Amino acid sequence: MKTIEKGGWVFHLGDISQLDESKVGKWMYFYHGEEGWEFAKKMCREAVEQKVVAEAKCSIIPFQGVSCYYLNIDDEEGHKKVIQYFLDHDMIQKTKTGRLYNISFKLDWQTAAGEYGSDFESELKLEQFLDLNTGEWIRA
Repeated sequence: MKTIEKGGWVFHLGDISQLDESKVGKWMYFYHGEEGWEFAKKMCREAVEQKVVAEAKCSIIPFQGVSCYYLNIDDEEGHKKVIQYFLDHDMIQKTKTGRLYNISFKLDWQTAAGEYGSDFESELKLEQFLDLNTGEWIRA
């Protein structure tokens, strides 16, 4: 694994040769506070070390930011690994009623095109893998 700090990010890189520029995207984990930042940094590093993903990055802002876990959109098994990793480490926020938030997978070209907020439409969401009410897998 290689670690690089560049442009406000800490990148952890494994075998990135498997990532296809036209299909690569990320699942994101948003953090708040110094403790959240320390946790996000640790999770990024571990995800690459444990081969959950080939690449992960975490912003270097200690009080509010995001970490990203990269894979190709058509990597079915990879999505399951990342989602399970998120579940195992309590990285998917829940609503007041205990339902999982329907987080989205975002392609890199969407980020490059400036698709954020209401301009962003994801092809892949958590609800396609899990029952958001129970957390049970619907995609075996």
